[in-house]
Amino acid sequence: MLTRKQYELLRFINERLKEAGVPPSFDEMKDALDLRSKSGIHRLITALEERGFIRRLPNRARAIEVIKLPELSQAANNRRGFTPSVIEGNLGKVRTSTPALDDGERPVAVPVMGRIAAGTPIEALQTRSHTISVPADMLGNGDHYALEVRGDSMVDAGILDGDMALIQRNETADTGDIVVALIDDEEATLKRFRRRGASIALEPANTAYEVRILPPNRVKIQGKLVGLYRKY
Repeated sequence: MLTRKQYELLRFINERLKEAGVPPSFDEMKDALDLRSKSGIHRLITALEERGFIRRLPNRARAIEVIKLPELSQAANNRRGFTPSVIEGNLGKVRTSTPALDDGERPVAVPVMGRIAAGTPIEALQTRSHTISVPADMLGNGDHYALEVRGDSMVDAGILDGDMALIQRNETADTGDIVVALIDDEEATLKRFRRRGASIALEPANTAYEVRILPPNRVKIQGKLVGLYRKY
């Protein structure tokens, strides 16, 4: 699944290729998507290439080839005002009516939804790749999903590169919660949430990284960290 911005960019590139035979420039893409900088376009193009929708041709300036387009169902969702989310499906929902095992570790299938940045923000993948089995008492009630952590900005909170973050789906957060924050509908990051007056602070747990201060309309909470799944 693509985010709204990814889909809009893919459609814009495809339409320009059909009309002019050449892809649009980065400045044209930035203006078409109403982004503030070309760095956002670079992230979107990288995401589309990783997902197999486009291919950048080597040794040629502005050479982008559209390999495939999303299925019609996603295009219809975008036209209806599709809102991106790192959560899909209900595989991680814990049914409290189901009897737990005697040892309290009844496994729950939690969908792995991609990667989340704990460092320089990257886009969260929105395609469920597989599931992991997690003891129910690690999750509690509600819908859950997992994201593979990339980066080291949360190491002082015990969150390491390669960990699987267990996230409870939630659109609100309290000060001090570690959350999945979606910024500008483009990039997702794992940070500690705090309110600073009328602004939102996304704080790393590593002094090598800076706190990001953003207005509330640029940040969407996608869930709260409830646990970590780590292999040794």
